[in-house]
Amino acid sequence: MIQRKQTVFLLLALVAGILCLCMPIGSLIPIGMGVPSTVFNLCIVSAEKALSFGLVTSLFFILLVVCAIALITIFLFKNRKRQAMLCSVCMLLILVWYAVYAYLAYSRYGFEDQAFQPQWTAALPFVSDIFVWLARRGIIADEKLVRSMDRIR
Repeated sequence: MIQRKQTVFLLLALVAGILCLCMPIGSLIPIGMGVPSTVFNLCIVSAEKALSFGLVTSLFFILLVVCAIALITIFLFKNRKRQAMLCSVCMLLILVWYAVYAYLAYSRYGFEDQAFQPQWTAALPFVSDIFVWLARRGIIADEKLVRSMDRIR
């Protein structure tokens, strides 16, 4: 049901998640001389166009699951309790994404001689988290409204 505001919020969260999946989330700048590498959710692309997979791939899969849950949650409009629960799971997974991102960025995992510089697209999961929170709030408000109408009958 596209009329509900929580559906719009979930769609916006999905768009923010997909944008973050497609765009770079940081750069690895060498200390001294060298050309910076670009960090995506799936891999690290070096200046020579070599792909480096590793722990950074977990960012991709976490965000992919978040996007899938947001999409599935849109179509569960008849089951508001499950919708609210999946929104909570989605918010928790975004926090896990940020924990892994912080670990990769600040622990110098695999790139001791390079400095990590985050990009603005790393804020998109936070924007997605806000939209999911707003959707969850709307779902809970709908559930309270339905319960109050049942009580009146």
